[in-house]
Amino acid sequence: MRAVVIRTFGDPAGLEVVEAPAPVPGPGQVGIATEAIGVGGVDAVIRRGQLAAYGFRAGHLLGSEVAGTVTAVGEGVDASWRGRRVWAFTGLSGGYAERAVAAVEDVLALPDGLTCAAAVTLGGSGPVAHFALERARFAPGETVLVRGAAGSIGVTAVQLAAEAGAGEVAVTTASAERGARLRDLGATLVLDRSGGGDDGKAASGFDVVIDVVGGPQLPDFLDRLNPNGRYVVVGVVGGQPPADFGARLLAAFRKSLSFATFSTDSVPGPERRAVRSAQFAAAERGALRTVVHEVLPLDQAASAHRRMDAGEVFGRIVLTP
Repeated sequence: MRAVVIRTFGDPAGLEVVEAPAPVPGPGQVGIATEAIGVGGVDAVIRRGQLAAYGFRAGHLLGSEVAGTVTAVGEGVDASWRGRRVWAFTGLSGGYAERAVAAVEDVLALPDGLTCAAAVTLGGSGPVAHFALERARFAPGETVLVRGAAGSIGVTAVQLAAEAGAGEVAVTTASAERGARLRDLGATLVLDRSGGGDDGKAASGFDVVIDVVGGPQLPDFLDRLNPNGRYVVVGVVGGQPPADFGARLLAAFRKSLSFATFSTDSVPGPERRAVRSAQFAAAERGALRTVVHEVLPLDQAASAHRRMDAGEVFGRIVLTP
């Protein structure tokens, strides 16, 4: 089968299309013929070498989520999975390929009216947005800032916060055109990447910040929290924050601010499945919108990563075998 591996870490040019043996499902796994492959921010972070401490090495086969048809089942798996259209989480590897395997507990059957492309746009990012707002103890009427709102996590977080009755949904994004699209999804205040508004002044006064970006500007956004405000980081696509960012929290001691990181790895599997299933159903009936930036063939994975690195993507790029 064709697959995309990291030959050298760093620039997208280090991605290479190779011929690799098709994986065989082991006990508790299913084999999937992929029809859509999600290209996520974590893929770019791994490709850049920023997660080398987790053991990623040259030759790593990228990809975390796929959608397609189950073609084989491993020992202990109900044979009725064969032939079903599914979304699947493959871990942090194995998705950029014509065939993939996944543990059956990380596989979810797709509603008939949901495309595979929509599934990989929402399946991984949607629960992150849901549980991040839950972790932030968001309540109706509160003001929410989604930092880095143009990605698939941000797109969903904006919709969920607006639907849940946020007093204001602010977003940071790179252009007026993206701002208009985010307003259409529920944003009420559009800021530039530095947090400045249309008048050039920095916006502040947020009860909750959901941050996909991280990076050197993170402490500046901590300063914009209201008393008892909660800040939740769900990604670091902009790099690691300064090592001393906690000093800003201590400097604002009397505001009783809270800071947390969040990964869906900390959520029990049945809870993730329940939320993902509900979101797929909502997307099928049009109550939750998925945004596919572009569909590219698998051999253009490097091009997809270049678009991400350049900040050109609104929603998610999807690869097809």
